Amino acid sequence: MAVKVARYRHAGAIRWGVVRGDRIAPLDGVWGTTGDFLAGGGRAAACERAARDEPGALAVGEVEVLSPVTRNQQLLCQATNYRSHLRESGMDPDHVPHNVFFRKASSCIVPASSDVVRPAHVQLLDYEIELGLVLGREITGPVEVAPATLHEVLAALVIVNDVSARDVQLPQGQFYKGKSYRTFGPVGPWLALVDAADLARLDQLELRLWVNDELRQSSDLTDMVWKPAPTLTELSGLQDLFPGDLISTGTPGGCALQAPNAVVQLVGKLLPEAMKWSAFVRAQAGNPKFLKPGDRMRASIRTADAAIDLGTQENRIVSG
Repeated sequence: MAVKVARYRHAGAIRWGVVRGDRIAPLDGVWGTTGDFLAGGGRAAACERAARDEPGALAVGEVEVLSPVTRNQQLLCQATNYRSHLRESGMDPDHVPHNVFFRKASSCIVPASSDVVRPAHVQLLDYEIELGLVLGREITGPVEVAPATLHEVLAALVIVNDVSARDVQLPQGQFYKGKSYRTFGPVGPWLALVDAADLARLDQLELRLWVNDELRQSSDLTDMVWKPAPTLTELSGLQDLFPGDLISTGTPGGCALQAPNAVVQLVGKLLPEAMKWSAFVRAQAGNPKFLKPGDRMRASIRTADAAIDLGTQENRIVSG
């Protein structure tokens, strides 16, 4: 069973601890970053503490739960990686030639209960529940990662909400800018430290996101196109990765954004770029599913038996 680890602030100090039910068992070590924790003995200490099967000393409600991924870590993302999201984006999921990557600014990372600030100029604010992969080792050259060896590379799983300003991302063609505003990356509430047995059950993880108690996204990893093993193999061939780095693996269908119908897309191709995107924003602005101040998101990822449980995020949308 995956071991749940929280990073939290209590009595003015930032610590790490093992989560059991609604209590936290503090760990003795002090680790400044997620990478320090995973590479500096924190993972072993957490597993040893969890094996004692004792209740924690602190109630979760007594502490401030922080993002378990610190802002010094790289935040990488996959685009259009679920069949259901490809279909709603107007693409054919059976003809996806490339695993597409982009980055979000690490400064967008906030705790799982944070308010999400909608910038004043943004109208089309969207949600994207995603499974986050947290690296457990340094990779400085090509590595062939197979499902059976995934546990040698991955240390933990975590919930990520890839909040997106669609009226920036799409008209400007800028994934980085449209997805990197401050607070656009709620992460946590905790890390689920996983082993080979846990990772063998990845397809059983159920991703769900609600807006104002309306279920908007619901899927599992059987819907995913590019799974973690080939994704990490490909990434290792192009860049260095370090313990604690976070890879957000794409979102299933159910986002507010929906592709225009074929006729509208055909007409759009005949328009000048500026006119096309102006019409796009006007049309999408009538969609009530885009997030507005006062809305509340709730997101969870877990297996049906809760043996792997990444917790629940709850976020309110506020005006910027």
